[in-house]
Amino acid sequence: MGEWLGVAIALASSTLGGTAAAITRYLVGGADPIMLAILRWGIGFLCLLPCALLLGVRWPQRSDWPAVALLGICFFGLFFILYNIAVSYTTAARASLALATLPLHTMVVGAILGVEQLTVRKITGVGIAVLGVAAALAAGLAQSPPGAWRGELIMTGAVFCMAFYNVLSRPLMRRSSALGFLTVGMGAGAAVLVLAGVAKGSFAALDRFTTGQWIAGIYLGIGGGALAFILWVMALARATPTRVANTMTVNPIAAALLAALLIGEPITPNLLVGLVAVFAGIWIATSEAKPA
Repeated sequence: MGEWLGVAIALASSTLGGTAAAITRYLVGGADPIMLAILRWGIGFLCLLPCALLLGVRWPQRSDWPAVALLGICFFGLFFILYNIAVSYTTAARASLALATLPLHTMVVGAILGVEQLTVRKITGVGIAVLGVAAALAAGLAQSPPGAWRGELIMTGAVFCMAFYNVLSRPLMRRSSALGFLTVGMGAGAAVLVLAGVAKGSFAALDRFTTGQWIAGIYLGIGGGALAFILWVMALARATPTRVANTMTVNPIAAALLAALLIGEPITPNLLVGLVAVFAGIWIATSEAKPA
């Protein structure tokens, strides 16, 4: 039940992440990539810190703080700046399609670091899920913006940041708590982003925000930031990195649905076929029996 619960929590997190991709695409014309990351993780951190203090969470050990902070800067800082740049070049669905290769990256990183053993069933499940995403969105690839390949290339490269975060974060969480680990990492990433935003003058964009953009930005921080990643680290604490990462394949489905409502990105009939394949792949990779 621990593995299944972890996967279910990760599914909810990945769905929120997909909606955040659509919101980012909606906001990308009014703010630069650094400002978008500040909205997501600055607001997210302001939500997390009071919760962590009120709940009296177990914070990372003093010797672990440099590693936790470095992971947070790499993930919440570097990865999401690259993520926002990628979304500025392409559609939310296509960017999320590149992000859905996370299970493959996580399997490779986990195997390289000796954290997780690959099995035929895991590889099969991940492959079916990723192919399902490709089938779901293939019909819309011809309608992509000019130069969209740059966005997908940037996103594919950036996914390695999240793969290393997934694999390396689990032992650090075990020595503290999921919420304590997340708060410290997100705080470190948000601090670096704010410094970069001040240096670049990114905050000037807020003066031009409309009411709709402010609502979208606040949702990006609360839903796509704090809540999505509370659920993500809870999932990592209960299931293996590859099985958690495999749920990322629902991300482009959620992104495509919300982007269609917000900015009119097209939805194709292949979406339903891909959705079936996605959940089939997740079930195959997650239902492998443990050895006695």
